[in-house]
Amino acid sequence: MPESPTRRLLPLPLWAALLAAAVGGSVYDMGFPGLGIWPLAFVGIALALLSLIGRRAWDAALVGFVFGLAFYLQQVSWTTLYLGPIPWLALSMLEALFVAGGAVLITLAYRWVPRANDSRWVRLIVLPLLVAGLWIVRETATGTLPYGGFPWGRAALSQAESPLAELVSWVGSTGLGFVMVAIVAGVIEWVRLHGWRDLRTAVPVAALLVVAVVLPAWPTTAVGELRVASVQGNGPSGYFDERAPGDVLAAQLAATEPILDEEGVDVLLWPEGGSDIDPTRSAAAAEVFDSLGTALDAPVVLNTVTVRGEEYFNTSLLWRAGEGAVDSYDKRHPVPFGEYIPDRWFYDAIVPELTGLVQRGYSPGVNPPVFDLGPAVAGLAICFDVIYDEVIWEGARDGAEVYLLQTNNADFRGTDENQQQLAIARLRAIETGRSVVNISTVGTSQVIDPTGRAIDALPADEPGAMVTDVELRQGITPSVALAGWVPITIVLAALAGLIAAGVLATRSGSRRVPRD
Repeated sequence: MPESPTRRLLPLPLWAALLAAAVGGSVYDMGFPGLGIWPLAFVGIALALLSLIGRRAWDAALVGFVFGLAFYLQQVSWTTLYLGPIPWLALSMLEALFVAGGAVLITLAYRWVPRANDSRWVRLIVLPLLVAGLWIVRETATGTLPYGGFPWGRAALSQAESPLAELVSWVGSTGLGFVMVAIVAGVIEWVRLHGWRDLRTAVPVAALLVVAVVLPAWPTTAVGELRVASVQGNGPSGYFDERAPGDVLAAQLAATEPILDEEGVDVLLWPEGGSDIDPTRSAAAAEVFDSLGTALDAPVVLNTVTVRGEEYFNTSLLWRAGEGAVDSYDKRHPVPFGEYIPDRWFYDAIVPELTGLVQRGYSPGVNPPVFDLGPAVAGLAICFDVIYDEVIWEGARDGAEVYLLQTNNADFRGTDENQQQLAIARLRAIETGRSVVNISTVGTSQVIDPTGRAIDALPADEPGAMVTDVELRQGITPSVALAGWVPITIVLAALAGLIAAGVLATRSGSRRVPRD
């Protein structure tokens, strides 16, 4: 007689599942920068899924919460550096609640699919794809809600250095995360079904793995080079750094001075917050950028705080000597609780000592994330903008041939935050088939080629400048062309698949009930 589904679905005891979830969350984080041991991300996913098989809904929520908390407490530990434990704990617990909700969906899939259809091919193909889709449902929710979401810590972001990284040029980070979970879930089902007894059963997961590893990045077309001078001033640019007005500007100028005699520079790039004086409101600062542009015979891309009416913006400016700011881009996604306080009346009543630190709130921008430099069109993203897919996709669709990414990591010195952000920048280079210049106030800054390889760099906590010939590329990758359709399709298909499995499982169960 065939082995009963019940025997194959024996769950871990709850205490063991909680332990597996806690260990799994910690191991999952080890797959991300700073340790960056990317295979451990797959181990973490495996422990998460194994801890959910055969669970009841409330138990699954608890197990998922433990996994999420173990992961996020480490993944975003850099938030404690200046603000202390309250924002760190609040963010980690919020994200863990999303993981708990996703865990309930996944445990329902493990329960309903075998009841709906217990054939081995359904178990080996449909179930892993459904589990992977539901993982993406949770990632999409965390990247959307609340206040624009927090896409940090998506599965794909662990793979910047792995053989699977090139897959992002086809299906983006969402698609890569889906494939990662599908591979793990497929292996788990193969083992649970004793697949070694018939090696044909290994074909689905093996084929997916081979395609994911072998598929090359989508080719884009080289159209020349752009000589980019990028400057890391290492000035007092942290939120709580002691400084007088103009100190950050002075540090950037000092780091720029050694390259002012460079020839053939096409653009000078400064980081986020590189000028603590707005040259559109200060004649003296305007004169500084006019002189820089004249010395290099090139436009300057700088970042500062601008004011329009009663609104503040985190703004990048394209500055041309004698013309001033000829274009601007305002940060699309100001950071909640860092650059503005949402629902301030509520949070002022709970933690006024923290909300009081953020006196002004930045408004989100709406202008296109591209600058026409003359020799090339540059795509833009300011700091955490880089984790939001639509900003990067829009830049590529608007003709970006290279990306100039500006960031300020001064509030996270000595933490993993900068390395995590650099990994995202590498994946963006592969995803779009474009070179990326990622310049920070305090480092680490890097120039990354379209394959995701760093070709120039400045170490952290040191002033310096790079003059780099950066390859320009044209052409739209499938990831950019498909854009939001990949996550939308995965999310809708996963939710529809779960509902269908639940309906079929209910009907199958009712047919088994003896009738009088």
